[in-house]
Amino acid sequence: MPTYDDFRIESAAIPNLKPEEFLVANRLLAIDPAIRGFLDDGESYLPPVAIGDTVRGMTLGRIIRSRNSAHPPGRFVRSLAGWEELSVLSPHAVGLEIVDAAPETPLQFYMGALGPTGLTAWIGLNEIGHIKSGQTVLVSAAAGAVGSVAGQVARLQGCRVIGLAGSAAKVAHLKALGFHAAIDYRAEADLSAAIRAACPEGVDVYFDNVGGATLETLLPLMNVHGVVVVCGMVSDYNRQDEPQPVRTLWQLVVKRLTMRGFLTYEHAASIPTAQAQLTQWIRNGSLKVLDNLHDGIENAPSAFIELMSGRTVGKTLVKLNEFAL
Repeated sequence: MPTYDDFRIESAAIPNLKPEEFLVANRLLAIDPAIRGFLDDGESYLPPVAIGDTVRGMTLGRIIRSRNSAHPPGRFVRSLAGWEELSVLSPHAVGLEIVDAAPETPLQFYMGALGPTGLTAWIGLNEIGHIKSGQTVLVSAAAGAVGSVAGQVARLQGCRVIGLAGSAAKVAHLKALGFHAAIDYRAEADLSAAIRAACPEGVDVYFDNVGGATLETLLPLMNVHGVVVVCGMVSDYNRQDEPQPVRTLWQLVVKRLTMRGFLTYEHAASIPTAQAQLTQWIRNGSLKVLDNLHDGIENAPSAFIELMSGRTVGKTLVKLNEFAL
């Protein structure tokens, strides 16, 4: 588990921009479970954050200086940058996207349901899960940032949606979001039986944010030719050296299941479609947004610790005042 003593805040000089670079004044830092994986010294889809380096995470900010004509001052951009007030970026920054922020839309939406969170949910369900109206979709960590959007996206596309969460309060949030059923997994002596009762016709698509014991429980409950969309495995993020074994993998053969992980930015061709649909749902009120906002970069560690302790609901963000040079 991360503790506050694992972090320190530093000041540094603003570097001179190289050709094609631009300086971004960050307004929002996304506090995501994936950050925990970046902090382990192990093989992953990105290099680990070295001891003493800036913590890596998604940011949204406004360009304030530029040596790149395609990215002029005044434009909002999203990128995988870091916990910092200012970021120097290039056109090759991971996850770099121009954000056309509508004045009437809260800026934090573009880091949540209209940003990486919503896009991850939509891409996972449609590009990996290939959901169809009438299917049963189960979402773990369903009160979290991605899970709360994924359940709503599946419902809006005609699926029956069941959510797993870790408290009665979180279950109440899921029901308010329109989930057809929600289960407090901590309160169930027999989680398998509770899921069977909520999904009497089995599970067609499992959107997995948890892995571990929950994945082990779900695999025997899947329907033949079902799909497990692997978005994350938060149950192992604080125990990478001793991950929980999953002893029901034989069900992949028994049920002829498809189980696949994904990274949202590898599906760039589908992002405009996803963005347009998410925008329409939010504007007409069909998709509700859950945000968990913290103020000031000094509160990024405490926001992260709260997230990794399982106490949060919705998208955890740190809001920064716009930096004045």
